Formats: sequence, C-alpha cells, structure tokens
Amino acid sequence: MNCKLISVPVEQGQPVPGCALGPEALKGAGLAAALGELGHDVTDLGAVPTPAPHPVPAHANNLKHLPEISAWIEATANMAYEASADGFPIFLGGDHSISAGSVSGIARRAAEQGRPLFVLWMDAHSDFHTLDTTTSGNLHGVPLAYLCGLPGFEGYFPPLAVPLAQERVCILGLRSVDRAEREALANSPVRAYDMSTIDRKGIAPLLEAFLDEVRAANGLLHVSFDVDFLDPPLAPGVGTPVQGGATFREAHLAMEMLHESGLVASLDVVELNPTLDERGRTAGLAIELVSSLLGKTITGKRRAA
Repeated sequence: MNCKLISVPVEQGQPVPGCALGPEALKGAGLAAALGELGHDVTDLGAVPTPAPHPVPAHANNLKHLPEISAWIEATANMAYEASADGFPIFLGGDHSISAGSVSGIARRAAEQGRPLFVLWMDAHSDFHTLDTTTSGNLHGVPLAYLCGLPGFEGYFPPLAVPLAQERVCILGLRSVDRAEREALANSPVRAYDMSTIDRKGIAPLLEAFLDEVRAANGLLHVSFDVDFLDPPLAPGVGTPVQGGATFREAHLAMEMLHESGLVASLDVVELNPTLDERGRTAGLAIELVSSLLGKTITGKRRAA
C-alpha cells in the first residue's frame, strides 16, 4: 500500500498552542519507518500550503479565526481529493478542524467512484456544534456537524460537494458533549457511543456492527482519530483531555479490527500537542495505533476477519 503522509499544521481551531507541531512530532517519532517496516510504501507529500484567509462575513457568534479555518478547510479538501486518487492518505494534524477538509475531499472522491463513504469518528468530543451553537467559538468543535450538512455554515465554510449521510457516521469514545450537541445528536441518525456504552457492551460488538454495515454497502471507510479518544494518563499530549477514555487494549483492538476489515481507505490523526507530551509518549502510542490499523500484529500474522 502507498501511504501518503499529508501534514496539516493548523492549531487556530482550538485554544492551546502547540498542536501545529503535531505532524512533525509524529514524523520525528518514526511514523514513516514504522509503516515501512510493515511493507508499505511511504510518500511524504509535505504540508498543505498555508492559505490566505477567506474573506467571510462577520458572524454574530464569537467565532475564533473563522477566516483562517475556512481557508484551511478548502485547501485541505483540495489536497485530500487529489491524494485519494490512489494510495492511502494519512492526514496529520493539527487540530480536529482539519477533518472538515480531509473528509470533504475524500467524500468527493468516493462519490465519483460510486462508493458510499462511512466515517468512524474516534473522539472524546462529538464535534457536532454548528457555528451558531458553539459557546467557546473554537472551530475544532464543529467539523462533524459541517460534514453532515447541518445548517448555518453557508457563506462561512466552503460549500460541501458531497455531505455525509448521517446514518453512515459512527462516533466512538464520547465523554464530553455539550447540551446543543446532545440535542442535535438526539435528532440525528448518527451513532454516538459514549464510554459508558463501551463499558457495558464492549468496543468489539459496537465496532463490528458498524463495519458490517460498511461491508454490506460496499462502502469506503474514513477513520478520524483524535488522540483524546485515549485515556489522558496514556496520552497526555492533548490540549483538551477528558478523563475516562479508551484503554491501551481497547484502542489497539479497535485498530486491529479496522485493519482486519480491509475497509479503511483514509485516516486522520489529530490533536497531538507535543508541547504537552511527556518524553514523546503520546506520539509513540499514536504511531503504535496507526501501525495496528495498517497491519502490525503481535505474531506477525494477519488474523482472519
């Protein structure tokens, strides 16, 4: 497989400086070498060129860095579309606002191929605010709502070529959901599994049911992995940690299942902040998990799906 590394060094979508350094931290910790050891070809496409801010109208809500984030979304979407013509794009963030671009570009490509796109959103947060409902104004909290075609983004974010079908979205690992997001999710067919549900039912049955639907539809699967999906003691290098996240084994099991499915076509790794990390521990674990998704096993043998 040709893994294409694409850096998107954006941090204006969230309040803590440092996650723009995430792509270089992942590369410096040996991401390309780890993938190469698994037999993959690795092409580093470098960083999405920094775009000029978009001239967007003023918004009544207190939205932070809206012109810059809007421009990054468009630039990332264009690069995602081009890179997804062949190979396996891996988008290295940067904050989670980058996924508004990566997923929209992948969705455009999937539509041209006549394949339905499914999205697995691995995150402590639902990122299901609209521009009108966010109370923080931090735009890493809105990308999934935008991608799903919720109202209020028109004239501010780039027009979506292909909105996501909400019934093809699964959020896994939730621990922090604001009131407006809860209300929106309650009226949406998006599957939203919090850690309590994972505790009760186990991560494997929840994920396998979703993968079965992707398989039955002959779909493509994009995985958007936010490092704060993990429990903070495991992964301290994040700006918005929430206690009670996925364990080491839960996270690895999810990635192993995703690999065995053969359905994943693209990946985001977002919200790594190396300035908050402890001796590169979070970057190293992120690379371990990406390696599991791309075929690393304990025995070296791929298990049957």
